[in-house]
Amino acid sequence: MGSRFASHQLSNGLYVSGRPEQPKEKAPTICSTAMPYTGGDIKKSGELGKMFDLHVEKSRKSGPLGNAPSRNTSFGGAGSNSGPVSNAGGRSNYSGSLSSSVPGAGGSARAKSNSGPLNKHGEPTKRSSGPQSGGVTPMARQNSGPLPPVLPTTGLITSGPISSGPLNSSGAPRKVSGPLDSAASMKMRATSFAHNQAVTNLNAEDGYSIQGSFPKPILWAVILLFVMGFIAGGFILGAVHNAILLIVVVVIFGFVAALLIWNACWGRRGIIGFVNRYPDADLRTAKDGQYVKVTGVVTCGNFPLESSFQRVPRCVYTSTSLYEYRGWDSKAANTEHRRFTWGLRSMERHAVDFYISDFQSGLRALVKTGYGARVTPYVDESVIIDINPDNKDMSPEFLRWLRERNLSSDDRTMRLKEGYIKEGSTVSVMGVVQRNDNVLMIVPPSEPISTGCQWAKCVLPTNLDGLVLRCEDTSNIDVIPV
Repeated sequence: MGSRFASHQLSNGLYVSGRPEQPKEKAPTICSTAMPYTGGDIKKSGELGKMFDLHVEKSRKSGPLGNAPSRNTSFGGAGSNSGPVSNAGGRSNYSGSLSSSVPGAGGSARAKSNSGPLNKHGEPTKRSSGPQSGGVTPMARQNSGPLPPVLPTTGLITSGPISSGPLNSSGAPRKVSGPLDSAASMKMRATSFAHNQAVTNLNAEDGYSIQGSFPKPILWAVILLFVMGFIAGGFILGAVHNAILLIVVVVIFGFVAALLIWNACWGRRGIIGFVNRYPDADLRTAKDGQYVKVTGVVTCGNFPLESSFQRVPRCVYTSTSLYEYRGWDSKAANTEHRRFTWGLRSMERHAVDFYISDFQSGLRALVKTGYGARVTPYVDESVIIDINPDNKDMSPEFLRWLRERNLSSDDRTMRLKEGYIKEGSTVSVMGVVQRNDNVLMIVPPSEPISTGCQWAKCVLPTNLDGLVLRCEDTSNIDVIPV
Protein backbone atom coordinates (compact mmCIF):
# COMPACT_ATOMS: atom_id res chain seq x y z
CA MET A 1 0.00 0.00 0.00
CA GLY A 2 1.53 3.21 -1.10
CA SER A 3 2.23 6.14 1.20
CA ARG A 4 -0.29 8.99 1.26
CA PHE A 5 2.60 11.51 1.34
CA ALA A 6 4.97 11.96 -1.58
CA SER A 7 8.57 10.97 -0.96
CA HIS A 8 11.75 10.66 -2.96
CA GLN A 9 15.22 9.12 -2.61
CA LEU A 10 18.36 11.22 -2.22
CA SER A 11 21.67 10.44 -3.91
CA ASN A 12 22.96 8.78 -0.72
CA GLY A 13 20.05 6.33 -0.63
CA LEU A 14 18.02 8.07 2.08
CA TYR A 15 14.25 8.45 1.58
CA VAL A 16 12.78 11.79 2.52
CA SER A 17 9.26 13.15 2.33
CA GLY A 18 8.26 15.75 -0.12
CA ARG A 19 8.65 16.24 -3.79
CA PRO A 20 12.13 16.39 -5.33
CA GLU A 21 13.53 19.90 -5.90
CA GLN A 22 13.32 21.20 -9.41
CA PRO A 23 16.75 22.06 -10.84
CA LYS A 24 17.22 25.82 -11.16
CA GLU A 25 18.09 27.28 -14.50
CA LYS A 26 21.46 28.91 -14.61
CA ALA A 27 21.47 32.61 -15.45
CA PRO A 28 22.91 33.39 -18.86
CA THR A 29 26.49 34.51 -18.66
CA ILE A 30 27.24 37.80 -20.33
CA CYS A 31 30.50 37.58 -22.17
CA SER A 32 32.43 40.75 -22.68
CA THR A 33 35.09 41.24 -25.26
CA ALA A 34 38.55 41.29 -23.74
CA MET A 35 40.28 44.65 -23.96
CA PRO A 36 43.80 44.79 -25.35
CA TYR A 37 46.73 45.53 -23.08
CA THR A 38 47.50 49.24 -23.24
CA GLY A 39 50.76 49.27 -21.29
CA GLY A 40 49.74 52.49 -19.48
CA ASP A 41 49.28 54.45 -22.72
CA ILE A 42 45.99 56.32 -22.64
CA LYS A 43 46.14 56.70 -26.40
CA LYS A 44 45.36 52.97 -26.67
CA SER A 45 42.58 52.91 -24.11
CA GLY A 46 39.67 54.06 -26.24
CA GLU A 47 37.16 56.11 -24.27
CA LEU A 48 39.85 57.30 -21.82
CA GLY A 49 41.73 58.78 -24.72
CA LYS A 50 38.63 60.62 -25.84
CA MET A 51 38.27 62.16 -22.40
CA PHE A 52 41.65 63.88 -22.81
CA ASP A 53 41.06 65.00 -26.42
CA LEU A 54 43.84 62.77 -27.76
CA HIS A 55 43.89 62.09 -31.48
CA VAL A 56 43.53 58.32 -31.56
CA GLU A 57 44.05 56.48 -34.81
CA LYS A 58 40.75 54.88 -35.73
CA SER A 59 40.74 51.63 -37.64
CA ARG A 60 38.01 51.27 -40.19
CA LYS A 61 36.72 48.03 -41.59
CA SER A 62 35.37 48.37 -45.08
CA GLY A 63 32.57 46.35 -46.54
CA PRO A 64 28.90 47.01 -47.18
CA LEU A 65 26.42 46.48 -44.40
CA GLY A 66 23.08 44.88 -44.74
CA ASN A 67 20.19 46.64 -46.36
CA ALA A 68 18.79 47.42 -42.94
CA PRO A 69 20.89 48.19 -39.91
CA SER A 70 20.67 45.53 -37.21
CA ARG A 71 19.66 46.52 -33.70
CA ASN A 72 21.93 46.27 -30.75
CA THR A 73 21.05 43.52 -28.26
CA SER A 74 22.16 42.81 -24.73
CA PHE A 75 24.50 40.01 -25.77
CA GLY A 76 26.55 41.55 -28.52
CA GLY A 77 25.71 42.01 -32.16
CA ALA A 78 26.05 44.93 -34.45
CA GLY A 79 26.12 48.35 -32.88
CA SER A 80 23.06 50.45 -33.42
CA ASN A 81 23.31 54.01 -34.71
CA SER A 82 20.67 56.53 -33.74
CA GLY A 83 19.50 58.90 -36.41
CA PRO A 84 18.56 58.48 -40.06
CA VAL A 85 20.51 55.97 -42.11
CA SER A 86 20.76 56.08 -45.88
CA ASN A 87 20.31 53.05 -48.13
CA ALA A 88 24.00 52.85 -48.77
CA GLY A 89 25.99 50.60 -46.49
CA GLY A 90 27.62 52.20 -43.49
CA ARG A 91 31.06 51.59 -42.09
CA SER A 92 31.80 50.48 -38.57
CA ASN A 93 34.04 52.80 -36.59
CA TYR A 94 36.53 51.41 -34.09
CA SER A 95 38.11 53.56 -31.46
CA GLY A 96 40.85 51.57 -29.86
CA SER A 97 38.60 48.60 -28.90
CA LEU A 98 39.08 45.01 -29.98
CA SER A 99 36.88 44.04 -32.93
CA SER A 100 35.64 40.48 -33.39
CA SER A 101 33.12 38.79 -35.63
CA VAL A 102 29.89 37.55 -34.09
CA PRO A 103 28.51 34.26 -35.43
CA GLY A 104 25.03 34.45 -36.79
CA ALA A 105 25.16 38.14 -37.47
CA GLY A 106 25.46 37.79 -41.23
CA GLY A 107 29.20 38.51 -41.20
CA SER A 108 28.70 41.97 -39.80
CA ALA A 109 31.20 43.19 -37.23
CA ARG A 110 30.46 44.42 -33.72
CA ALA A 111 30.44 48.23 -33.85
CA LYS A 112 30.49 50.89 -31.22
CA SER A 113 27.19 52.70 -30.74
CA ASN A 114 27.22 56.36 -31.75
CA SER A 115 24.55 58.94 -30.99
CA GLY A 116 23.59 61.66 -33.42
CA PRO A 117 22.90 61.78 -37.16
CA LEU A 118 25.02 59.81 -39.63
CA ASN A 119 26.20 60.79 -43.06
CA LYS A 120 25.83 58.74 -46.18
CA HIS A 121 28.85 56.60 -45.28
CA GLY A 122 27.45 55.73 -41.86
CA GLU A 123 29.89 57.97 -39.94
CA PRO A 124 28.82 60.53 -37.28
CA THR A 125 28.64 64.03 -38.62
CA LYS A 126 31.04 66.54 -37.07
CA ARG A 127 29.45 69.61 -35.54
CA SER A 128 31.15 72.92 -36.13
CA SER A 129 30.34 76.55 -35.61
CA GLY A 130 31.90 78.02 -38.71
CA PRO A 131 32.92 77.34 -42.28
CA GLN A 132 35.37 74.51 -42.82
CA SER A 133 37.76 73.73 -45.57
CA GLY A 134 36.96 71.19 -48.21
CA GLY A 135 39.45 68.66 -46.87
CA VAL A 136 38.29 65.76 -44.79
CA THR A 137 39.23 66.13 -41.15
CA PRO A 138 39.23 63.30 -38.61
CA MET A 139 36.38 63.05 -36.17
CA ALA A 140 37.04 65.08 -33.00
CA ARG A 141 35.27 65.09 -29.70
CA GLN A 142 33.10 68.12 -29.10
CA ASN A 143 33.86 70.07 -25.94
CA SER A 144 31.78 72.64 -24.16
CA GLY A 145 34.89 74.66 -23.30
CA PRO A 146 38.63 74.49 -22.76
CA LEU A 147 40.11 71.99 -20.38
CA PRO A 148 41.23 73.37 -17.02
CA PRO A 149 44.96 73.96 -16.69
CA VAL A 150 47.13 71.17 -15.45
CA LEU A 151 47.90 71.17 -11.73
CA PRO A 152 51.36 72.33 -10.69
CA THR A 153 54.01 69.67 -10.56
CA THR A 154 54.38 70.18 -6.80
CA GLY A 155 51.00 68.57 -6.19
CA LEU A 156 50.06 71.27 -3.67
CA ILE A 157 46.29 71.62 -3.37
CA THR A 158 45.28 75.23 -2.94
CA SER A 159 41.94 76.96 -2.64
CA GLY A 160 40.52 79.05 -5.44
CA PRO A 161 41.21 78.89 -9.15
CA ILE A 162 44.67 77.97 -10.37
CA SER A 163 44.84 80.84 -12.81
CA SER A 164 43.44 84.24 -12.01
CA GLY A 165 43.06 87.33 -14.11
CA PRO A 166 41.27 88.23 -17.34
CA LEU A 167 40.43 85.49 -19.85
CA ASN A 168 40.38 85.65 -23.61
CA SER A 169 37.59 84.52 -25.94
CA SER A 170 38.56 80.86 -25.68
CA GLY A 171 38.61 80.91 -21.87
CA ALA A 172 42.37 80.79 -21.44
CA PRO A 173 44.20 83.34 -19.28
CA ARG A 174 44.98 86.48 -21.25
CA LYS A 175 48.56 87.66 -21.31
CA VAL A 176 48.89 91.28 -20.36
CA SER A 177 51.95 93.11 -21.60
CA GLY A 178 53.46 96.22 -20.12
CA PRO A 179 54.55 97.25 -16.62
CA LEU A 180 52.20 96.71 -13.69
CA ASP A 181 50.76 99.71 -11.90
CA SER A 182 52.62 99.45 -8.61
CA ALA A 183 50.98 102.57 -7.21
CA ALA A 184 47.51 101.10 -7.74
CA SER A 185 48.52 97.80 -6.15
CA MET A 186 50.01 99.57 -3.13
CA LYS A 187 46.85 101.63 -2.71
CA MET A 188 44.73 98.48 -2.86
CA ARG A 189 46.94 96.80 -0.25
CA ALA A 190 46.79 99.81 2.08
CA THR A 191 43.01 99.99 1.64
CA SER A 192 42.67 96.29 2.41
CA PHE A 193 44.64 96.73 5.63
CA ALA A 194 42.54 99.70 6.67
CA HIS A 195 39.18 98.02 6.02
CA ASN A 196 39.98 94.46 7.05
CA GLN A 197 38.23 93.44 10.24
CA ALA A 198 41.17 91.24 11.28
CA VAL A 199 43.50 94.28 11.33
CA THR A 200 43.58 96.76 14.20
CA ASN A 201 44.34 100.31 13.08
CA LEU A 202 46.27 102.30 15.70
CA ASN A 203 46.38 106.00 14.93
CA ALA A 204 47.53 107.45 18.26
CA GLU A 205 51.17 108.00 19.17
CA ASP A 206 52.73 105.86 21.89
CA GLY A 207 54.33 108.84 23.63
CA TYR A 208 53.95 109.83 27.25
CA SER A 209 51.02 112.08 28.04
CA ILE A 210 50.77 114.18 31.21
CA GLN A 211 47.01 114.34 30.86
CA GLY A 212 46.86 110.56 30.97
CA SER A 213 48.77 110.47 34.25
CA PHE A 214 46.38 112.63 36.28
CA PRO A 215 42.66 113.20 36.02
CA LYS A 216 41.62 116.57 34.68
CA PRO A 217 40.01 117.80 37.94
CA ILE A 218 43.30 117.35 39.78
CA LEU A 219 45.22 119.24 37.11
CA TRP A 220 42.75 122.13 37.18
CA ALA A 221 42.88 122.19 40.98
CA VAL A 222 46.69 122.43 40.98
CA ILE A 223 46.59 125.23 38.42
CA LEU A 224 43.99 127.10 40.51
CA LEU A 225 46.12 126.77 43.67
CA PHE A 226 49.16 128.22 41.93
CA VAL A 227 47.12 131.13 40.60
CA MET A 228 45.79 131.89 44.07
CA GLY A 229 49.31 131.55 45.56
CA PHE A 230 50.73 134.04 43.09
CA ILE A 231 47.91 136.48 43.82
CA ALA A 232 48.32 136.17 47.58
CA GLY A 233 52.12 136.43 47.42
CA GLY A 234 51.90 139.52 45.25
CA PHE A 235 49.33 141.13 47.57
CA ILE A 236 51.47 140.46 50.69
CA LEU A 237 54.56 141.72 48.92
CA GLY A 238 52.80 144.95 48.01
CA ALA A 239 51.10 145.41 51.41
CA VAL A 240 53.71 144.53 53.99
CA HIS A 241 56.76 144.29 51.74
CA ASN A 242 57.26 140.64 52.66
CA ALA A 243 58.24 138.35 49.76
CA ILE A 244 58.45 135.06 51.65
CA LEU A 245 55.09 133.71 50.46
CA LEU A 246 55.80 134.70 46.88
CA ILE A 247 59.23 133.05 46.99
CA VAL A 248 57.72 129.80 48.35
CA VAL A 249 55.08 129.77 45.65
CA VAL A 250 57.67 130.38 42.93
CA VAL A 251 59.91 127.59 44.25
CA ILE A 252 57.04 125.13 44.39
CA PHE A 253 55.86 126.15 40.95
CA GLY A 254 59.37 125.74 39.54
CA PHE A 255 59.67 122.28 41.09
CA VAL A 256 56.30 121.17 39.65
CA ALA A 257 57.10 122.60 36.23
CA ALA A 258 60.48 120.85 36.16
CA LEU A 259 58.82 117.58 37.18
CA LEU A 260 56.29 117.88 34.39
CA ILE A 261 58.95 118.72 31.80
CA TRP A 262 61.07 115.79 32.99
CA ASN A 263 58.16 113.39 32.63
CA ALA A 264 57.29 114.78 29.20
CA CYS A 265 60.83 114.04 27.99
CA TRP A 266 61.61 110.83 29.88
CA GLY A 267 58.15 109.42 30.59
CA ARG A 268 58.21 106.96 27.69
CA ARG A 269 61.55 105.58 28.84
CA GLY A 270 60.12 105.18 32.32
CA ILE A 271 57.23 103.12 30.98
CA ILE A 272 59.61 100.95 28.93
CA GLY A 273 61.70 100.43 32.06
CA PHE A 274 58.57 99.38 33.97
CA VAL A 275 57.70 96.83 31.25
CA ASN A 276 61.26 95.48 31.18
CA ARG A 277 61.39 95.10 34.97
CA TYR A 278 58.00 93.42 35.21
CA PRO A 279 58.61 89.73 36.02
CA ASP A 280 57.83 87.11 33.37
CA ALA A 281 55.08 84.65 34.23
CA ASP A 282 54.93 80.90 33.65
CA LEU A 283 51.91 80.06 31.51
CA ARG A 284 51.71 76.57 32.99
CA THR A 285 50.83 77.96 36.42
CA ALA A 286 49.04 81.15 35.31
CA LYS A 287 45.40 81.28 36.37
CA ASP A 288 42.50 82.29 34.18
CA GLY A 289 42.06 86.09 34.39
CA GLN A 290 45.56 86.77 35.76
CA TYR A 291 47.51 89.76 34.44
CA VAL A 292 50.86 88.45 33.19
CA LYS A 293 53.87 89.34 31.11
CA VAL A 294 55.03 86.78 28.55
CA THR A 295 58.28 86.94 26.57
CA GLY A 296 58.86 84.68 23.61
CA VAL A 297 59.19 84.19 19.88
CA VAL A 298 56.50 85.47 17.54
CA THR A 299 54.73 83.38 14.89
CA CYS A 300 52.32 84.85 12.33
CA GLY A 301 48.62 84.03 12.41
CA ASN A 302 46.15 83.77 9.54
CA PHE A 303 46.72 87.29 8.23
CA PRO A 304 50.36 88.45 8.15
CA LEU A 305 51.19 92.09 7.48
CA GLU A 306 53.77 93.84 5.31
CA SER A 307 55.57 97.04 6.23
CA SER A 308 54.56 100.13 4.30
CA PHE A 309 57.86 101.52 3.02
CA GLN A 310 60.44 98.72 3.19
CA ARG A 311 57.85 96.04 2.41
CA VAL A 312 59.11 93.61 5.03
CA PRO A 313 56.92 90.47 4.74
CA ARG A 314 55.30 88.32 7.45
CA CYS A 315 54.89 90.91 10.18
CA VAL A 316 52.41 90.98 13.05
CA TYR A 317 52.81 94.70 13.73
CA THR A 318 53.87 97.53 11.42
CA SER A 319 54.33 101.26 12.01
CA THR A 320 55.36 103.91 9.49
CA SER A 321 55.48 107.54 10.61
CA LEU A 322 56.27 110.70 8.67
CA TYR A 323 57.52 113.70 10.68
CA GLU A 324 58.11 117.28 9.60
CA TYR A 325 60.27 119.96 11.18
CA ARG A 326 58.66 123.36 11.55
CA GLY A 327 60.88 126.41 11.50
CA TRP A 328 59.90 130.01 11.95
CA ASP A 329 58.09 130.38 8.63
CA SER A 330 57.47 126.69 7.81
CA LYS A 331 54.12 124.99 7.50
CA ALA A 332 52.67 123.06 10.41
CA ALA A 333 52.36 119.31 10.09
CA ASN A 334 49.21 119.25 12.26
CA THR A 335 47.09 121.61 14.29
CA GLU A 336 49.17 121.12 17.48
CA HIS A 337 52.56 121.45 15.81
CA ARG A 338 54.72 124.09 17.52
CA ARG A 339 57.65 125.91 15.96
CA PHE A 340 61.16 124.50 16.09
CA THR A 341 59.88 120.99 16.81
CA TRP A 342 59.15 117.80 14.88
CA GLY A 343 55.46 117.17 14.23
CA LEU A 344 53.67 114.06 13.07
CA ARG A 345 52.19 114.41 9.60
CA SER A 346 51.15 110.87 8.70
CA MET A 347 51.04 107.55 10.53
CA GLU A 348 50.16 104.00 9.47
CA ARG A 349 50.07 101.55 12.34
CA HIS A 350 48.49 98.09 12.16
CA ALA A 351 48.37 94.99 14.36
CA VAL A 352 46.92 91.50 13.92
CA ASP A 353 46.52 88.35 15.99
CA PHE A 354 49.68 86.28 16.39
CA TYR A 355 51.16 83.42 18.39
CA ILE A 356 53.90 83.64 20.98
CA SER A 357 55.99 80.74 22.30
CA ASP A 358 56.77 81.34 25.96
CA PHE A 359 60.44 81.09 26.98
CA GLN A 360 59.52 80.06 30.52
CA SER A 361 57.18 77.14 29.82
CA GLY A 362 57.49 76.51 26.10
CA LEU A 363 53.71 76.83 25.69
CA ARG A 364 52.20 78.60 22.73
CA ALA A 365 49.54 81.24 23.27
CA LEU A 366 47.35 83.27 20.92
CA VAL A 367 47.71 87.02 21.42
CA LYS A 368 44.47 88.81 20.49
CA THR A 369 45.76 92.10 19.10
CA GLY A 370 43.56 92.06 16.00
CA TYR A 371 39.88 92.76 15.31
CA GLY A 372 39.96 96.23 16.86
CA ALA A 373 41.53 95.26 20.18
CA ARG A 374 43.03 97.91 22.47
CA VAL A 375 46.80 97.82 22.05
CA THR A 376 49.56 99.99 23.48
CA PRO A 377 52.72 99.36 21.45
CA TYR A 378 56.22 100.27 22.57
CA VAL A 379 58.12 99.16 19.50
CA ASP A 380 61.35 100.91 18.59
CA GLU A 381 61.36 102.68 15.24
CA SER A 382 64.44 103.33 13.13
CA VAL A 383 64.99 106.36 10.91
CA ILE A 384 64.71 105.23 7.31
CA ILE A 385 65.36 108.48 5.47
CA ASP A 386 65.85 112.22 6.11
CA ILE A 387 64.62 114.58 3.40
CA ASN A 388 65.33 118.27 3.00
CA PRO A 389 64.81 120.63 0.05
CA ASP A 390 68.32 119.84 -1.23
CA ASN A 391 68.09 116.05 -1.48
CA LYS A 392 64.39 115.38 -1.94
CA ASP A 393 64.98 114.10 -5.50
CA MET A 394 67.59 111.57 -4.36
CA SER A 395 65.02 109.00 -3.25
CA PRO A 396 62.44 108.10 -5.93
CA GLU A 397 60.96 105.43 -3.65
CA PHE A 398 60.16 108.04 -1.02
CA LEU A 399 58.52 110.28 -3.62
CA ARG A 400 56.46 107.29 -4.83
CA TRP A 401 55.43 106.58 -1.25
CA LEU A 402 54.24 110.18 -0.85
CA ARG A 403 52.27 110.09 -4.12
CA GLU A 404 50.49 106.89 -3.11
CA ARG A 405 49.20 108.68 -0.01
CA ASN A 406 48.44 112.00 -1.72
CA LEU A 407 51.05 113.84 0.35
CA SER A 408 52.82 116.87 -1.05
CA SER A 409 56.58 116.85 -1.54
CA ASP A 410 57.28 120.56 -1.54
CA ASP A 411 60.16 122.31 0.24
CA ARG A 412 59.84 120.65 3.64
CA THR A 413 62.23 118.97 6.02
CA MET A 414 60.84 115.48 6.56
CA ARG A 415 61.86 112.33 8.38
CA LEU A 416 60.46 108.85 7.81
CA LYS A 417 60.55 106.27 10.61
CA GLU A 418 59.46 102.66 10.44
CA GLY A 419 59.15 99.90 13.01
CA TYR A 420 57.76 96.38 12.81
CA ILE A 421 57.56 93.03 14.54
CA LYS A 422 58.29 90.29 12.07
CA GLU A 423 58.01 86.57 12.46
CA GLY A 424 60.80 85.18 14.62
CA SER A 425 61.30 88.34 16.68
CA THR A 426 61.45 88.30 20.47
CA VAL A 427 58.52 90.21 21.98
CA SER A 428 57.18 90.91 25.47
CA VAL A 429 53.40 90.94 25.84
CA MET A 430 51.42 92.11 28.88
CA GLY A 431 47.79 91.06 29.11
CA VAL A 432 45.23 88.82 30.79
CA VAL A 433 45.34 85.02 30.50
CA GLN A 434 42.19 83.43 29.12
CA ARG A 435 41.62 79.70 28.66
CA ASN A 436 38.83 78.67 26.31
CA ASP A 437 38.37 75.03 25.22
CA ASN A 438 42.00 74.16 25.85
CA VAL A 439 43.08 77.22 23.81
CA LEU A 440 45.45 79.52 25.69
CA MET A 441 44.97 83.19 24.83
CA ILE A 442 46.26 86.55 26.03
CA VAL A 443 43.56 89.22 25.77
CA PRO A 444 43.38 92.92 26.72
CA PRO A 445 42.42 93.71 30.34
CA SER A 446 39.02 95.19 31.05
CA GLU A 447 40.54 98.24 32.79
CA PRO A 448 43.80 100.18 32.30
CA ILE A 449 46.77 99.14 34.44
CA SER A 450 48.67 101.80 36.39
CA THR A 451 52.46 101.78 36.45
CA GLY A 452 52.68 103.56 39.80
CA CYS A 453 55.17 106.24 40.79
CA GLN A 454 58.82 105.56 40.06
CA TRP A 455 60.38 107.71 42.76
CA ALA A 456 63.96 106.83 41.87
CA LYS A 457 63.49 108.19 38.36
CA CYS A 458 61.00 110.94 39.27
CA VAL A 459 58.46 109.47 36.86
CA LEU A 460 54.79 110.02 37.56
CA PRO A 461 52.29 107.16 37.28
CA THR A 462 50.57 106.48 33.98
CA ASN A 463 47.97 104.05 32.70
CA LEU A 464 48.61 101.23 30.24
CA ASP A 465 45.46 100.62 28.23
CA GLY A 466 44.92 97.27 26.53
CA LEU A 467 47.61 94.82 25.51
CA VAL A 468 51.16 96.11 25.84
CA LEU A 469 53.66 95.14 23.13
CA ARG A 470 57.36 95.70 23.73
CA CYS A 471 59.95 94.98 21.06
CA GLU A 472 63.37 96.47 20.42
CA ASP A 473 64.59 97.57 17.03
CA THR A 474 64.88 94.37 14.96
CA SER A 475 66.22 95.91 11.76
CA ASN A 476 69.81 94.98 12.61
CA ILE A 477 69.10 91.90 14.76
CA ASP A 478 68.92 88.38 13.37
CA VAL A 479 65.56 86.82 14.14
CA ILE A 480 64.98 83.21 15.13
CA PRO A 481 63.75 81.19 12.13
CA VAL A 482 60.37 79.55 12.72
